[in-house]
Amino acid sequence: MALDSARQLSPRALELPADIAPEEALAAAAYADRLDIRFSSFKDGRGFSLAAILRANGYDGSLRAVGPLLPDQKPALVRSGFDAVDADPRPGAPRAISGFAHAYQPDPGAPHARPTALHRRALAARKARAEALADALDGAAPETILARALKVYCGRIALLSSFGAEAALGLKLLAEADPATPVLFLETRRHFAQTLSYKDRLVAALGLTDVRVLEPDAQEEAREDADGKLYERDGEACCALRKVRPLARGLDDFDAVITGRKRYHGGSRGALKAVEFDGERVKINPLAFLSPDAVAARFKALDLPAHPLTQAGYASIGCWPCTAPAEGPGSREGRWAGEDREECGIFDPAKAARAERAGAVRLI
Repeated sequence: MALDSARQLSPRALELPADIAPEEALAAAAYADRLDIRFSSFKDGRGFSLAAILRANGYDGSLRAVGPLLPDQKPALVRSGFDAVDADPRPGAPRAISGFAHAYQPDPGAPHARPTALHRRALAARKARAEALADALDGAAPETILARALKVYCGRIALLSSFGAEAALGLKLLAEADPATPVLFLETRRHFAQTLSYKDRLVAALGLTDVRVLEPDAQEEAREDADGKLYERDGEACCALRKVRPLARGLDDFDAVITGRKRYHGGSRGALKAVEFDGERVKINPLAFLSPDAVAARFKALDLPAHPLTQAGYASIGCWPCTAPAEGPGSREGRWAGEDREECGIFDPAKAARAERAGAVRLI
């Protein structure tokens, strides 16, 4: 392949300048397992856009950022699609930022991050990659979806689990693929005792090595729920205190989160995709396309233990004040009985719909 602006590094590796035309970069990507994008300066934003364009068009090889880059830029480079950063060590290269009190590139998921140009590019790249993955993985098997997500978001992905009625299947698949992947558990202090004992049993049996317990902030809890009965007065406020805000803090280190949601749960989950972007982070749904019978069959084939409360008729299990028995596997009718809602807030269908409608963000 002849590209005047490309430098051959090995038979399947090329170095491209950040100012190469996107169509030339895409042509090079067809012949290379690895692409190094050389930045002319740490101020050169074209390399970020080029990485995002390559990923949006399906390039899944190795992308490396090289040149006079700042160490503080690494998180933004990774979010734009780079797998590795090789900052230029030669004399005269810019030194690391030390005079600023904030990070050079705020995390796009941070609730109060200032929307810089790099921030917007990072979110655009994240959205484009998620949409490409959703198309590629439509209808795929759980193992395929999970393996691809772990590769694409390596080091920036976690699994969120309630250790509820169907949780064991997703946890088992993760344990087989990579048991060191972080697992996030929201300790709301309102769980059934059976859920907590089930969690400990599953973690030990599956060999999960990085389970992180996320709890509500003690000061917020004392201020907003002093009598412990906030759930009686305002269920949504209780979920925000005990689930939404703790998870937002726990996700600071991650670009993507694996869920156990499935289409047969109904409601807003009825059209669930394998991968979705909610405006901040990517949600991976490996089990989205399974049927209730398929889940039951996998539980049996893998000899997975059932949650103790399923024998008492609980089909979906959350906090004890807001969970009741329900008919049918996967039914969520027993959640928030008497309230006009079907989600606790950590999965906001309206937010995801807005992100999908937003269309492409211009990459500059």
